[in-house]
Amino acid sequence: MTENPWKTLKVKPIYENPWIRLEEHDIINPVGKDGIYGKVHFKNRAMAIIPIDLEGNTWLVGQYRYALDEYAWEIPMGGGPIGKDLLDSAKRELKEETGLTAEKWTELMKIHTSNSVTDELGIIYLAEGLTEGETEFEETEILQIKKLPFSEVIEMVMSGEITDSISVAGILKAARILGY
Repeated sequence: MTENPWKTLKVKPIYENPWIRLEEHDIINPVGKDGIYGKVHFKNRAMAIIPIDLEGNTWLVGQYRYALDEYAWEIPMGGGPIGKDLLDSAKRELKEETGLTAEKWTELMKIHTSNSVTDELGIIYLAEGLTEGETEFEETEILQIKKLPFSEVIEMVMSGEITDSISVAGILKAARILGY
């Protein structure tokens, strides 16, 4: 079915901050019954980058994720304002988190995360032709950066050491494209 079977009666904002808005929707569901639906609207687009050098190495970013209450290894990523060039945001984020700049950028995929409760859209890029430089961390970031062979990163996904959905999807897609 390509037509929307849901009918929205009313949208009530519940909470808002600079990154998200939580909404409660009064709806009529696909079988015609009244109901409510919660939606998290993201104010930025997610973008993530898989930098690959000529030797087949990549960079991961490690940080403590407050919402999960655990430490996580991920590909470099961040948010880009809706309506702005997402590739420009990806270039900024790669430089900020890893110190890298890239000559060649390829969009690998688009991804929706938790699409039953959020409208978040992520774009994942492959960055090649890398030049190393200095990081420019944001004031709220305490990051660890590690460079390692891409084949090891694939194993980190397969063993469950990397669980972030954007990282997992991007790494597996890049592995397929790059012939790993």
